[in-house]
Parts: sequence; C-alpha cells; structure tokens
Amino acid sequence: MPVALGRGGIRAGKREGDGGTPRGSFRPLRLWWREDRLKRPPSLLPARRISPGDAWCEDPADRRYNRHFRRSANEPGDRLHRPDGLYDMIVEIDHNTRPRIAGRGSAVFIHVARPAFAATAGCVGLRPRDLRILLTKLSPKTRIIIHS
Repeated sequence: MPVALGRGGIRAGKREGDGGTPRGSFRPLRLWWREDRLKRPPSLLPARRISPGDAWCEDPADRRYNRHFRRSANEPGDRLHRPDGLYDMIVEIDHNTRPRIAGRGSAVFIHVARPAFAATAGCVGLRPRDLRILLTKLSPKTRIIIHS
C-alpha cells in the first residue's frame, strides 16, 4: 500500500514540529472515527467516536502533552474533528507515550492521506480504502515498523 510520510522524512530523533515521521516499532492503541461521516470501520482495536470538541495536545509545556483532551473554542491543539476528512479514521499509535517526553513529538497517527499523497506533518497517510483494509488486520498486538 502506498503511504504518505512526514515532510521531514523518517527521523530517529523525532522532535515536536520537525515534520518528521518517527522511526521505530509502534503498537496501535485505538481507532478514532467520525461517526457523523461513516459507520464504525471493522477493527479489533478499541474504538472511540470523534466529536467536535476532541483535540490532541501538541504543547510540550502542557501537562496534557501528546494526549487527547476536550478543547474549548479558543484553546490550541490539533483538532480531531476536521472538515477536510483527513481524520475521518485515525489509528492512534504508542509513539512517545511511555514515557511521555515533552518535545519528542505528539499526535503521530495513521490517517487518511491528502490528495496525491502530499506530505503529512509527521503522520502516516493512506488512501481511505487501504486504511479500511489495514484496520481489519490490526490488533493491539500488531507491531507497526517505520524505517527508511
């Protein structure tokens, strides 16, 4: 399956805002999906609906860094409820979770690719059809290997 990667390439030393896709071995943690746009995709992963207030903290100084939170209208954060469809299906992976280190990168997901596989901000993007196929094969025991 073709994929889009971060504009900064694959990076062993991922840093917040570098545009790199982290190199390493990761586990899928959860499927997030837009219930208002599609029915729940079949998957063995735990799943959660994306609602308008859902966001991901990208501020290394915030105690919620690299975690989901409910965003107020004026609060910063990577909004999960996007109008462009890129986050209609998201696979949350365990990049920078144990331990969670401020500045080592946040909101690294597998999600829907932009047209023509344009670069991501550090995530892995797939065609919607390919992401649906992948979701049927993922489980919490799966290893996702990202390497150059």
